Amino acid sequence: MPSEIDVYGVFVPSFLVLMAACYLAMQLVRRGLAWTGLYAFVWHRALFNLSLYVILLGTAWTLARGIA
Repeated sequence: MPSEIDVYGVFVPSFLVLMAACYLAMQLVRRGLAWTGLYAFVWHRALFNLSLYVILLGTAWTLARGIA
């Protein structure tokens, strides 16, 4: 995976792009968890969301490094 991505002449770190993509994926996961009612089993919602985001980001980073 390239270390930087050119967006209209501005070099953006590839990790920042992955962070934004994982944020959008996290929003979908949060809506799904709220819709199914699985948040009722979570003790600390904000801590759970943070850890889920970190897991998504780590998985995306590992997959992106494996592809390139």
